[in-house]
Amino acid sequence: MLLVYKVPSEPSRLRVAVWRELKRLGAHYLQQAVCLLPDTGRARAGLASMRDRVVELGGTAVLGTLTLDERDAAQVRAAFLANSQRDYAEIVEECETKFVKEIEFERFRENYTFEEAEEIRQDLDKLKRWLAQVVERDWLGAPGRRDAEEHIADCERLLEGFEADVFHRTVPPEPSAVAAGPSTALEGAGCAEA
Repeated sequence: MLLVYKVPSEPSRLRVAVWRELKRLGAHYLQQAVCLLPDTGRARAGLASMRDRVVELGGTAVLGTLTLDERDAAQVRAAFLANSQRDYAEIVEECETKFVKEIEFERFRENYTFEEAEEIRQDLDKLKRWLAQVVERDWLGAPGRRDAEEHIADCERLLEGFEADVFHRTVPPEPSAVAAGPSTALEGAGCAEA
């Protein structure tokens, strides 16, 4: 699928918004305002929606299918693969340079708080959402996906260990209720047996 469009030059945020949405779909730009996506149902729907959006913004857009010779098709396939592979590599880098380092730093500071664990959990959730978006727009199954998934899994395990440490350092130990018996322990905690 080929989309050729023109968005009014001012305000520039409109052009940026269209570019961002097309890149989010996984579009490969041949040049400014000329992009390609594989002819799939999802891509077709996404490009049709973007065409309508461009027109709503006061621009023009033409959407169609394109037939490429083998050499050009190979070049476009290579570009799609490179884009996805670069995205996977960025996720791996984010895991290694930011996520892992953040947990190491908090351990070094001995900042074992629920709030910190929750903030790091949100960072992991962002990484997972990012990976899901990259997988969705990886039209050709680029190398690097498995590596990115393994790094996300490693981050999950690392965070679970940090959360366990936070729990053990912040939750008061249970009173010696085991020695007193279960009903006494419940009553001592303000609970009565039903």
